[in-house]
Amino acid sequence: MEKDRSSQAPSPHVLVFPFPLQGHINSMIKLAELLALAGFKLTFLNSHYNHERLIKFNNIAAHFERYQGFEFKTITDGLPLDHPRSGNWFLDMYEEALELKMKPGLREMLENISPPVDCIIADGFLGFALDVAKELEIPIIYFRTSSPCSFWVYYSIPDIIQAGELPIKGSEDMNRLLTTVPGMETYLRCRDLPSFCRETDIEDSIIKLYVKQTRKSPQADALILNTAEELDGPILSQIRTKCPRVYAIGPLHAQLNTRLKAKHGESYDHFSNTLWEVDKSCIFWLDKQPNRSVIYVSFGSITSTSREQLVEL
Repeated sequence: MEKDRSSQAPSPHVLVFPFPLQGHINSMIKLAELLALAGFKLTFLNSHYNHERLIKFNNIAAHFERYQGFEFKTITDGLPLDHPRSGNWFLDMYEEALELKMKPGLREMLENISPPVDCIIADGFLGFALDVAKELEIPIIYFRTSSPCSFWVYYSIPDIIQAGELPIKGSEDMNRLLTTVPGMETYLRCRDLPSFCRETDIEDSIIKLYVKQTRKSPQADALILNTAEELDGPILSQIRTKCPRVYAIGPLHAQLNTRLKAKHGESYDHFSNTLWEVDKSCIFWLDKQPNRSVIYVSFGSITSTSREQLVEL
């Protein structure tokens, strides 16, 4: 793909493309701002649906106005705007919505954007972004928002199955050690695996989806993980046997806070990028509790629980 360049090279143009879920947007928008602070031209590509919610519930446009060359662009996620997008919708709709609709939208946007994109940083669960980048000869770096341990387990699932350590045979099997994930042989148990690994059918479509997307990672030009060598060094060494160019650049929130304070005298705490209206009523209750008396547990942004499950918790 030919690029028009003046005699004086402009700032590199980076496209950041998160998976259309809250947790993925959280870390990738922090990475985008760090790159903007470093002087890169940034395009943050989001789904129409999520961008509208970001604008509705946050001052996101005003926050990023300070960065010359920072731009938001959107493409469809393949679903109508009135679709609830609740629970694990993205797993059920990956091929028929996300891949089918977002892939051509991404290609069209990259072919027409000016100035041309020099590098794509795409969520590592968006395998079709890698396909488009290769077609257009644009370097692509994967960003995986899960922990290195999670990524490595996803990558190792075919080996676990081949060794006969999956499927899990029942609740009595939960404490069994799994010995075929390099670097985790002495402590990884069946109960530590993600819930989709508890399926009795190893040909389950969700298992296949996670494996397919994760196993494409070595095809990317590099892999970014939101961690530090001091935290995950042993597992990062294992990942590098498959993906040699791994960059541990986290924790992103701490890096961004440090740089924002140095440049603008503020922290990231004042800015929100939530897709939902924030209910702050719990803060009034929390303020009345004794110090160190409350345990906070986060189940993520798409967890659905029954009344019985909440009572049990």
